[in-house]
Amino acid sequence: EAAIAECRRRTLRHIQLPENESFTIEYVTDKPWSGYNWYKGDAVSLIQVNTDLPTKISRAVDLGCHEGYPGHHTYNALLEENLVRDRNWLEFSLYPLFSPQSVIAEGSGNYGIELAFPGDERVEFEKRVLFPLAGLDVTKADRYYELQALLAQLNFSGNEAARGYLNGDLSRDDAIDWLMSYALASRERAEQRLRFMDAYRSYVINYNHGKALVADYIEAGTTTPGERWSKFKTLLSTSMLPSDLN
Repeated sequence: EAAIAECRRRTLRHIQLPENESFTIEYVTDKPWSGYNWYKGDAVSLIQVNTDLPTKISRAVDLGCHEGYPGHHTYNALLEENLVRDRNWLEFSLYPLFSPQSVIAEGSGNYGIELAFPGDERVEFEKRVLFPLAGLDVTKADRYYELQALLAQLNFSGNEAARGYLNGDLSRDDAIDWLMSYALASRERAEQRLRFMDAYRSYVINYNHGKALVADYIEAGTTTPGERWSKFKTLLSTSMLPSDLN
């Protein structure tokens, strides 16, 4: 809750949300994902956090930004306010999950983490606030973040595992081995990712490929944080599609 509160505070500096906007956090089990935003309408969200596997300290800000601010909760609230209410485009009161819109949703959710916490601000916040709350030794934090930076470079290896598995070129066991070898995932996390692939299939590319598309779009022609936030808000408030990002 401390993480999502900070994500919200930083987002509200740049994006005005409906006065009644709110969210509820619920902890769940036996899900193929780590977090999920169920948008209820009228600027209200239910954010579910899966507790099947231990959550890393860095995932708190990830989930707070991605599912909440300036991620899915913010995106859905702005679409509802600007398209459904202001323009009466009722079709935007429905969100087809398997659609181009999800490239924007997941890509902006992931890019929003870096937008809200630029540079070293995220690490500084986690070390100052989250590490003490979790009872973790902050003297070992730098080593942890060095490892996380290296692991991030392996992110797209999951797409290749999904491609091979969903195309039938990799068996389930082979795909798990691939994730363990090339994404350096534990067996438990690799198995959970396969569950996600079973349920959502090629949706997996929305997270990293979507983020790359959004990042390139937002950062093209912008030099200041204010300019990037302004462009990001427009992206979240309109009916833009991935083809509009080129």
